[in-house]
Amino acid sequence: MDKETSNHTNAITSPLLHRNRDLAILYEIASYLNHIVDVQKALQEVLVRVTELFGLRTSWVWLLNEEGKPYLAASQALPPYLGKHPKRMEGSCQCLDTFLSGDLTGAANINVLRCSRLKNAERESDPTALGLRFHASVPIYAGDTRIGILNVASEDWRELHTEELQLLHIIGDQVGLAIQRARLSAEHTRAATRLATTEERNRLAREIHDTLAQGLTAISLQLETADVLVESRPDKAREAIQRALRMARRNLEEARNSVMDLRAAPLQEKTLPEALKMLAQETSDDGEKTAIHFTIIPDPDFPALPARVEAGLYRIAQEALTNAQQHAHATRVDIHLEASEHQVYLTIEDNGQGFDPTAIPEDGHFGLKGMSERTRLLSGTICIQSEPQNGTRVEIIVPY
Repeated sequence: MDKETSNHTNAITSPLLHRNRDLAILYEIASYLNHIVDVQKALQEVLVRVTELFGLRTSWVWLLNEEGKPYLAASQALPPYLGKHPKRMEGSCQCLDTFLSGDLTGAANINVLRCSRLKNAERESDPTALGLRFHASVPIYAGDTRIGILNVASEDWRELHTEELQLLHIIGDQVGLAIQRARLSAEHTRAATRLATTEERNRLAREIHDTLAQGLTAISLQLETADVLVESRPDKAREAIQRALRMARRNLEEARNSVMDLRAAPLQEKTLPEALKMLAQETSDDGEKTAIHFTIIPDPDFPALPARVEAGLYRIAQEALTNAQQHAHATRVDIHLEASEHQVYLTIEDNGQGFDPTAIPEDGHFGLKGMSERTRLLSGTICIQSEPQNGTRVEIIVPY
């Protein structure tokens, strides 16, 4: 190969090698940022790679907090004058002021004389700061959102080449997007936590309404009945008191269970069909005029359901029975439970007074609202059909 051909080959090969090196740098840094969990740790890894790959002495990153004020988020090999005294990395400087004013839109070489921090480090005769004659600043954005600024410093007078500044700028963009993604993820987590807390509070309210509140109401009614009949019909008064005692014992069991895990006590060691049969029997025994008819298809082969699905359907049935007995004054209630391969169907139909579903205000009957919320939390659908004097039909479909 003659000299001219060799020079031509080298002229082609050199840029390719640089491009390959640049791609390798970007790939390596992106691999850290794509799995960012701890922002400070990820930034530290990036700074280590940047100083090594560009042959620099030290580097640091400022990020803007929620009030838009900069703080030192990570650093690599700072001179002890700065590293051991974090306060000296606070306050304004030329590169920060330029960035905050919006004038620093791309990676740029900064004159060492304008860097008050490095100049002060040299003035204090910090041996590790002597020779830090140059630094460059890289703005960190996520779209139009200002995130922070990356600074690098070198020992010699050389300025970073245009290609190096471009590469640093791309790295700055990668850092900005990763930090923005991490912040959005954290905000999403906080929002999900707030939502979960709200739903848990609503669930507790429903549990109290479905158990203790309803139980105490029923006990009060039985005791009021006993009080009225105690002189005229003591035998009936005694029956009412016995019913109140049974209700009190069941509610005490529910209260103890709620303290433990808020799972419906009747579902402990029972299947959903068994628990519903017991509920129907107890509701019928506690009433004087309502007959509860329970049917289930298929009877022997009903599948095992997740605990939360069983508990939700049980509470919905419990609320529907309470409404039918106490509010609709029904004389008959039919409960139908059926399961397919992927869905469970629960239907409760009564012949009570009924109501106009469109006439219930938004803050109206908590029981109906509770049934709807329970169904929604189970990713199911609910259909409530009712007309005045024509009874009510509640249909629930829940996937499992």
